[in-house]
Amino acid sequence: MTTSSWIDFLRSGYSCSDHSFFAPFDMEPHMTDLSPFHITRKWPAQHPEHLQLYSLPTPNGVKVSIMLEEIGLPYEPHLVDFGSDDQFSPEFLSLAPNNKIPAILDPDGPNGHPLPLFESGAILIYLAEKTGKLLPQDAAARYETIQWLMWQMGGLGPMFGQLGFFVKFAGSQFEDKRPRDRYAAESARLLGVLDQHLQGRDWIAGEYSIADIAVFPGFAPWRISTRPVIWCSSSASATCAACSMPSSLARRCSAA
Repeated sequence: MTTSSWIDFLRSGYSCSDHSFFAPFDMEPHMTDLSPFHITRKWPAQHPEHLQLYSLPTPNGVKVSIMLEEIGLPYEPHLVDFGSDDQFSPEFLSLAPNNKIPAILDPDGPNGHPLPLFESGAILIYLAEKTGKLLPQDAAARYETIQWLMWQMGGLGPMFGQLGFFVKFAGSQFEDKRPRDRYAAESARLLGVLDQHLQGRDWIAGEYSIADIAVFPGFAPWRISTRPVIWCSSSASATCAACSMPSSLARRCSAA
């Protein structure tokens, strides 16, 4: 399966409910007092028995939303408004000191105690282990999945973020195009890695998993066509020409 067909399959509405998974934890809801957590003063919990999600619909932010929908775990979403600098508020920093979304507060954490958690990769692993879904039980398959999750966290995610800044946002006004070209080239290289890995595969790590959930949202801001591509706005079409795409990948520049 190529990257584009993998993306199409994700977009088609595939749900993990099509499969049977072993859930090692009691998932029955219970009432928990979350008032000791400073973050609830800014974002009060209307349903404290549900997992509390603090996020924004960005490529990084929606990873946990997708995961929660797939595993069917009840949650209460709270919008962290970047326009109002919510991510720098004392309440948010009390839960996520790195001032990055997403973050969660699970009232039914390990040993029945509330668990605050930040970093999307850590949250995906936690939710997978909590529910026994979307992370293989077999040790070898488990670590294969985690390695691709780490690949997204340390490679594709940051590079796509930088590419977006230098192509679509404020960085596109910089006269020095070397930063743009660097992130374009590295993004192209990473797309080549993914495309090669997906040859003959339906999913990144053998079966639908947290690796797919982590990687997919990064493609949402770009116009996906037939193969992995870097899409550029008409005002930055030179970026595509600067990308040294692998020979197996199509390259297209299209107007926004």
